[in-house]
Amino acid sequence: MFHGSQFGPQQGGASASLWALDAIGKGSAPASEQRDWRTRLRDWAEDVELVPDLGQRVGSLTWFRGLATCFGLCAAALYLSPGFHSLPGEPQPLLAQPQFDEVRSQMITPLALGADSGRRMGPTDAVQPLRETPERPQIELRAQIGSSDSLGHALSRAGVSSGDVATVMSMVGGDIAVGVKPGTPLDIILGRRASRDRPRPLDHLGFRARLDLALEVNRVGGVLQVKRTPIHVDNTPLRIQGVIGDSIYQSARAAGAPPKAIQSFLRVIAQQIDLGSVRAGDRYDIITEYHRAETGEAEVGDLLFAGLRRASGRGIDMLKWTSEGRSQWFEASGVGERRGVLSAPVSGRMSSDFGMRRHPILGYTRMHAGIDFAARYGSPIYAATDGVVSYSGRHGGHGNYVRLEHGNGLATGYAHMSRIAARYGQRVRQGQVIGYVGSSGLSTGPHLHYELYRNGRTVNPLSVKFTTTAQLAGRELAAFRARLAQLKSLRIGLPGEMAKNARPAPQQVALVN
Repeated sequence: MFHGSQFGPQQGGASASLWALDAIGKGSAPASEQRDWRTRLRDWAEDVELVPDLGQRVGSLTWFRGLATCFGLCAAALYLSPGFHSLPGEPQPLLAQPQFDEVRSQMITPLALGADSGRRMGPTDAVQPLRETPERPQIELRAQIGSSDSLGHALSRAGVSSGDVATVMSMVGGDIAVGVKPGTPLDIILGRRASRDRPRPLDHLGFRARLDLALEVNRVGGVLQVKRTPIHVDNTPLRIQGVIGDSIYQSARAAGAPPKAIQSFLRVIAQQIDLGSVRAGDRYDIITEYHRAETGEAEVGDLLFAGLRRASGRGIDMLKWTSEGRSQWFEASGVGERRGVLSAPVSGRMSSDFGMRRHPILGYTRMHAGIDFAARYGSPIYAATDGVVSYSGRHGGHGNYVRLEHGNGLATGYAHMSRIAARYGQRVRQGQVIGYVGSSGLSTGPHLHYELYRNGRTVNPLSVKFTTTAQLAGRELAAFRARLAQLKSLRIGLPGEMAKNARPAPQQVALVN
């Protein structure tokens, strides 16, 4: 109901008239019949607003009313809560020993130890306990050679006695001079021991020493004897060709090329052209060492040939050849790798040049005795050319630092590494990873600080250019070309007897949409 003082005279009169008309229209019915108590309570709750938003109008009467409502509800919940005391209950009856024995046969523990479930009888007086349990006549085991592991350690872990391990190693040591390949399974049988205080003797050991040799060690007449079984291995190289789709890697993998061969192929091709210039429709040619045993196992060796036929641009034929005791990649014309070229030591842009500059940390101008390459943290750092590691470790403001000596008074330095991958005295080749980009030492972010030394003094790395190129000639060139022709005449697909017995294999083409 509005008071007349809140409106003008005319408005107040109009309101009074409306109120009168409303009263006339309703008649003389009692107020309790017009609005019952439920309607009045609902209207009161809507007007009073018992649960207002306590985040608004803080300090007002409505806010305090809502706070009182909140406290009241919390108090009611705490008062009506059942509490945390324990509830009384009837305890379960204890099982008698026969009942327990019957139930125990269906528990998890005997199931885990190899027993079965079901209803059975418990032990009676007719059961006599044994003084000692009989041992199994033999134990069959299957172990495995782990990474950075040896045959002797694997046998010791499997429970073979030290005496038998020494005997086995003396018998097969010449067959596993280069070690056993990690992951090789070992079939072991341990026999019956003379007494409980002695280890079980080795009765049988079988494993694959190499792809072309299987070994068995058996105990005959109480003495260990070795049996060697040669396995025929086909060493015909594997050749895979195909058409490049979206990427060389995906296309070659779809054609069945091993990942190891594809990675080597990309490294060789990247030294000749920019991989970004390779387009869909170009053809690749991969030939890699492939050793397949007559028992079905296969091993992939090193990449032998890398070829690329391009729709636009020169083709590439690269063959791996050993010259002067050094294996390197040669073009089909007999031109080998360029050695001594100072290539970029990391994949990244040059962010700072050689010369005077204001140091970003020390705050004053001083000589910047190298060039900086901005690169992502953890990016590999490569040796700019062949050399020997003359320093590897922490080096003052350089942080993790590696220095290479290249001969003729030339040396290079690589600073601020996150991790070093070359050790002191190691001989490295151009392109070999010697560390990873970081921000150690006086550095404001991940980058490589690269220096070039001439006779012990720093010079601008961009001012020195030198190269030597290997070139085949005479009989060596003829042998090289004969080997190249031999590899390029190989069939495409699986080599050896499988390829001979199968239908002629079509050209392997990988098209990736």
